[in-house]
Amino acid sequence: MEHAHTDLPNLHRPLPPSPKTVADLMTSPPVSAESDESLAAAASRMSDHGVGSVLVLAGSRLAGILTERDLVRAGAAGADPSTATVGDWMTADPDSVGPDVEVVDAWRSLVAHGYRHIPVIEGDEVRGVVSIRDLVRVAQLRPVDGVFTDVPRGLEGVVAAETAVGSVRGVEGFYHYRQYSAIELAKRRSFEDVWHLLFDGELAGPDDAAGFATEVAPLRALPVGVARLLPQLVSAAGGAPPLDQLRTAVSLLGTAEGFQATRDLGRSEIRRDALRVCAVIPTLVAALWRTGRGEEAVEPREGLGFSANYLNMLFGEEPSAAHARAIERYLISTIDHGLNASTFTARVVTSTGADVAAAVVAGIAALSGPLHGGAPSRALDTLDAIGTPDRIDAFIREAVERGDRIMGFGHRVYKTLDPRSEMMREIAEELGGPLVDFAEQVEQTVVAVLDEMKPGRRLYTNVEFYAGVVMELCGIPRELFTPTFAVSRAVGWCAHLLEQAADNRIIRPSSRYVGPPAPQPVPELASVAPPAAEHDPSHRTKLAGRRPYPKNSRARRSNIETDICSDSTSTRSSSPWNIVVN
Repeated sequence: MEHAHTDLPNLHRPLPPSPKTVADLMTSPPVSAESDESLAAAASRMSDHGVGSVLVLAGSRLAGILTERDLVRAGAAGADPSTATVGDWMTADPDSVGPDVEVVDAWRSLVAHGYRHIPVIEGDEVRGVVSIRDLVRVAQLRPVDGVFTDVPRGLEGVVAAETAVGSVRGVEGFYHYRQYSAIELAKRRSFEDVWHLLFDGELAGPDDAAGFATEVAPLRALPVGVARLLPQLVSAAGGAPPLDQLRTAVSLLGTAEGFQATRDLGRSEIRRDALRVCAVIPTLVAALWRTGRGEEAVEPREGLGFSANYLNMLFGEEPSAAHARAIERYLISTIDHGLNASTFTARVVTSTGADVAAAVVAGIAALSGPLHGGAPSRALDTLDAIGTPDRIDAFIREAVERGDRIMGFGHRVYKTLDPRSEMMREIAEELGGPLVDFAEQVEQTVVAVLDEMKPGRRLYTNVEFYAGVVMELCGIPRELFTPTFAVSRAVGWCAHLLEQAADNRIIRPSSRYVGPPAPQPVPELASVAPPAAEHDPSHRTKLAGRRPYPKNSRARRSNIETDICSDSTSTRSSSPWNIVVN
């Protein structure tokens, strides 16, 4: 696939789909050489074919790769290209990628290792070579000035925001909040301390921590009007998942408390609303769940920390210190994790100037998708399906043969051990029990079977695998696993929306049209008689007696002022009717 860099593409025909894997981009068959050939001969072949490397073959086996960079090194060392051989300057036994590797993963591999070219191998067969130039053609972003933007599907690897909240370094297996390791924070600090860090930018000392706890504690209680309506919400929901009920309840909260558009507020006011939402979400989750079970909601209790209070509101009794601390570490570890789907969604909504509750509701909606927030319970469902230790090996092998996804394994970002999973395994081992032993047997078997059946495709447990085990051991029902995730992630969403609102520009990307060429003539239809009502004098008489707008409506004709903007970033209209067409 080639892209013109100077001429606009033909807008009258659909563009071909973007490459997805290395096979779509690689040079195949590759230009090759033998190790005893001269550098001059190899360089001439590279020039003739317009490539930056040759693969060095020993029979049909890949022995090495010689690149333009190697030729430069040889020249700098004073080597005679007519007598120096390819074998003297090639990189022997080079790393390789498979043809089915996604473009973004190949890009990351080249960047991480400093390569400019990498062979493509399938089994023992040399299929081709892919260069960083090939990948740049797909990864680059061009201005939206009539030229279409080419990015990887799912925006993977695309930088869409600058943030000081935290980041994920997937190749290293590390992530952090502000400047601190998230795992170290989970092990050493309270939930409230990390919440303060993400909202206010610094870890609280003893005095600040006490002050923050005092600020948050009264915000946990439900507004009387909202509490009164929750039974009706649960009844109307008709058994809908608790996360869906939470979404509606947060929207109700924002309306009941009169949250205003973030565009009209200063940081302190946005922070106030964000604190309120984050503090009350655990109360909402517990109240909705208990109401659905026919039980009375439990009020927040003074003197209990964030996680202990959550468990107390769920079960009506103070949790053990071990359970409270186990859940607290889980909650801290899941507050934020880069620009994931729900966090990006919350930032997009905030970029429109919407209120805090609207952004959090949008985050909850994104989290409701099983590809984002539903895996902890699904991982436990897998353990249930396996049943007993003697069935582990056969179950996993059959799943791999069918190409099924093994829930709780693999991650979109991490290419090594998920640090959250390691910590959750440690917590599970602290709690102990047959379920922990069984989960560890399953983990070991999955890794071993994949090494055997899919060499080179090693998968590791992600946070959901042992998180499900820990929550099960602490008594949290599976239908509350994802709402519990939302309890912590709401703090991350709000940290991001505070950041977005502080330096805002509406997030407005473009799409790449791939439909039929336009414009085309609109087909003529047979003549159709106008509706009979238009010819009915009595109908006109009825209409004449109606008010054009409801009495006392804000929409009276005399009060309407419309501000139609061609650019959504234009200055705000002074009219209460600021209608933006975009």
